[in-house]
Amino acid sequence: MSNILCSSTFFGVFISIIGYELGLFLKKTFKKAIFNPLLISIIFVIVVLLLFHVDYGSYNNGAKFLSYLLTPATVCLAIPLYEQLDLLKQNFKAIIIGIVSGVLTSLGCVFLFSLLFHFSHNQYVTLLPKSITTAIGMGISEELGGIVTITVAVIIVTGVLGNIIAETACKIFHIEEPIAKGIAIGSAAHAIGTAKAMEMGEIEGAMSSLAIAVAGLLTVVGASIFANFIH
Repeated sequence: MSNILCSSTFFGVFISIIGYELGLFLKKTFKKAIFNPLLISIIFVIVVLLLFHVDYGSYNNGAKFLSYLLTPATVCLAIPLYEQLDLLKQNFKAIIIGIVSGVLTSLGCVFLFSLLFHFSHNQYVTLLPKSITTAIGMGISEELGGIVTITVAVIIVTGVLGNIIAETACKIFHIEEPIAKGIAIGSAAHAIGTAKAMEMGEIEGAMSSLAIAVAGLLTVVGASIFANFIH
């Protein structure tokens, strides 16, 4: 059975889509944030691979085709931002300060926890790009000497958790301004968090889209500086 699955070109795409659809069904049925479609799809894929003894390489041969859609999907995030261009101009200073604060908070937390748990330099730099999109985060981790595979896992976990708790966190801390919600979610939980921001509203989605790009660029600079704090 595993040989048949491994030889199928689109096996990876098929089980990824099935897992995501299962996640959508569970979320609509139970209406709980924990049933995040991406989280469910990840768990589903892992279970299938283990159950049928399929190695990751065989799965990725098909699943990689889904990755090709990531770039155009990311570019499409510019559309809601363009629609809110006037709002961006009116609140430019506050938005930039918010994104910078988010980036510094992310890097600062990684630094403090690394000191607390006595991480080595490569473990420390592996976690620095946790709150930005995977494409940029992988490059930063590799350049600084981190463990790229763990960086990817941490980025995904950060995004999924951000997606799950974003709305609840805003309620707990009484954050009601749409711009503030979008900036916070985008700078903390990148594209996966932005999906939640778009569910919350057009302004939240637009600001979160902006935060992804700006936070990514600022993290490139910030991570290079913070990397020198632990040797």
